[in-house]
Amino acid sequence: MSESIQSPLSSKTEAPSETTLVGTGMLIEQLLRGEFICRTTNEDGWRALKSPHTFEKIEQYLNQINRTISSAAEGDVFFCGYQQLGEQEKKVISSQFKDICSALVPLVEWLVLVQESSGQDAPLSEGAPIRLTELQARIEDTPAFMEQLAKLSHYRLFGSTSHNVDNQIKLVFKRLVELGYLVKPNSEKQIYIATGKLDYLYEVIRFIDETEGLSLEAQAETATQRDLV
Repeated sequence: MSESIQSPLSSKTEAPSETTLVGTGMLIEQLLRGEFICRTTNEDGWRALKSPHTFEKIEQYLNQINRTISSAAEGDVFFCGYQQLGEQEKKVISSQFKDICSALVPLVEWLVLVQESSGQDAPLSEGAPIRLTELQARIEDTPAFMEQLAKLSHYRLFGSTSHNVDNQIKLVFKRLVELGYLVKPNSEKQIYIATGKLDYLYEVIRFIDETEGLSLEAQAETATQRDLV
């Protein structure tokens, strides 16, 4: 598949370029699989998409199959969208949006838990490391954090049935890697890195907040302040 995709984007008269070096065909396949390309998940692919020349080549190919390159986080996260929306495309987008919405509560609760237990002022964003051992120790030292973890780990998104903190937190992080919100660069170390899909999630939350008038940010701030009192 890689060869068949790459061929219409190549030219026999072109000198070898970054497009060839990063494997344009593989990059297109990742986009079509619904992956989010950022500096953390695929730095070579991210740099390629940052190049106007490569971006245009990939965009031209995707346009032939009614796809386009979309971006989030002010152009630092790339993903594949539809160029034109027919009935079938609308159904797919609607289904994807429902999936995201159904996962919002557990994801937001996890983000709040990480931010509060880490004592961070800003929410987790792409490229930020999470040291699982340190996070687990802070959670175990605070009963309120243990309750938060137990609650969110039992949501359907994570599906934990354990009452053990170690089992709960490891399952949550394993699932977040599977969903593309985290990566674990070294299998031997308990260090995870946040991906650009989190930044995309924030934009989805802002979109829902603005269109539905839910004031999610204000509610989250109020809840945080209440917890600190």
